[in-house]
Amino acid sequence: MAESNKMKEMPVNKLMVQMGIPMILSMALQAVYNIVDSAFVGNMKVGSEAALNALTLVFPVQMLMVAVGIGTGVGTNALLARTLGQGNNKKSAKVAGNSLFLGIIIYVVCLVFGIFGVKAYVASQTVDLEVIAMGTSYLRICCVISFGIIFFSLFEKLLQATGRSLYSTIGQVVGAVVNIILDPIMIYGIGPVPEMGVEGAAYATVIGQVASAVLLWIFHVKLNKEFEHGAKYMKPDTGIIKEIYAIGLPAIIAQAFMSIMVYVMNLILKFTPSAQTAYGLFYKVQQFVLFLAFGLRDAITPIIAFAYGMGSKKRIKDGIKYGLIYTAVLMIFGIIITEVFTGAFATLFNAGPSRTYFIGAMRIISISFIFAGINVAYQGIYQALDGGMESLVISLLRQLVLILPLAGIFSVFARNGQMGVSLIWWAFPITEFVSCLVGYVFLKRIRKNKVENLG
Repeated sequence: MAESNKMKEMPVNKLMVQMGIPMILSMALQAVYNIVDSAFVGNMKVGSEAALNALTLVFPVQMLMVAVGIGTGVGTNALLARTLGQGNNKKSAKVAGNSLFLGIIIYVVCLVFGIFGVKAYVASQTVDLEVIAMGTSYLRICCVISFGIIFFSLFEKLLQATGRSLYSTIGQVVGAVVNIILDPIMIYGIGPVPEMGVEGAAYATVIGQVASAVLLWIFHVKLNKEFEHGAKYMKPDTGIIKEIYAIGLPAIIAQAFMSIMVYVMNLILKFTPSAQTAYGLFYKVQQFVLFLAFGLRDAITPIIAFAYGMGSKKRIKDGIKYGLIYTAVLMIFGIIITEVFTGAFATLFNAGPSRTYFIGAMRIISISFIFAGINVAYQGIYQALDGGMESLVISLLRQLVLILPLAGIFSVFARNGQMGVSLIWWAFPITEFVSCLVGYVFLKRIRKNKVENLG
């Protein structure tokens, strides 16, 4: 069956499973990059605690780079799927070409920051000179060679929009394997490769990302035959760029808010570096779980967008129903894993002085996964149905408006040790629950105004 026919005719529940599993695996493997780096760095013979803290402090910028790449890809994904659903292949070629033009612009910005802005950013969060040096070295490498993660994100969404999510997963697997193999070689120094510590972790990461991007570029050129390819389609088209970011900008802002949230949480926890490091380590575990929801969201969005372009009310409703059900199941699985294997994760990272804080964060914050996952699914549904503003509001609530004031208020009591810091962790379940209630109201409104009114 042709990919386009599959998007039109396959039952939505089966289509979501078929498209969703590769995307879930792809996103999970993307989260593995940061977990693997932290696991190997945490077991360095010298300076492991400082190195873990450094990786915690640079993480928001890494997230921001991914946010811009993925957000642009999300806009491209939904617009391309909708355009293909309408049978407009000429516009589809321009959508794909303009997304690659935007990728070049994004890389130039990351390159400039990597050269001039990294040290000042790291120093704003700590006074430890060793941590500043490690963080600066690691982040500079990731920014200067960021074209791998940026173009991987774009080619991944171009393949997903045409229903070829399996190939994006293959590319992600290749990059993850390269990263895992190179991490111990470059961090510890094995064979002819010198010991490079955190710099080795950075080089292993970017080499894996570049490998993924190159492979997905080959898949895109060879397999996406529904529209033409070529440099002429990369000529900037203001109208198409506006359409891409009308959908993708809320996704960029949503993930940018995540970077801001982590950065501000680092500042709130600055009074105890062990709690700061613990939060950074937990966030990588949390990201692994939530990336399962992000992966399924990336199946939900093109399926519903394609159905919206077709004008199929039934397929839209099925996409919403099965998207929410499957997301809830995934998040329950994530809660079980994090609650049962809390100690194992602490041992994996060799958390040391941060262990107690890390376990406390795992026990409390993981409660929020079920609500956080549903919120992610809501946002995928909103984006597919031109509900960018609703998606933006949910992001604001989850990452700024509720979470940071709550954490700031609870931090007043945090100077009393572990019990006090635990109050800060409770800000997360409270925030996600309230945001989930608001998201349900938005979903009912969008269904009424946009789905029920289809001819």
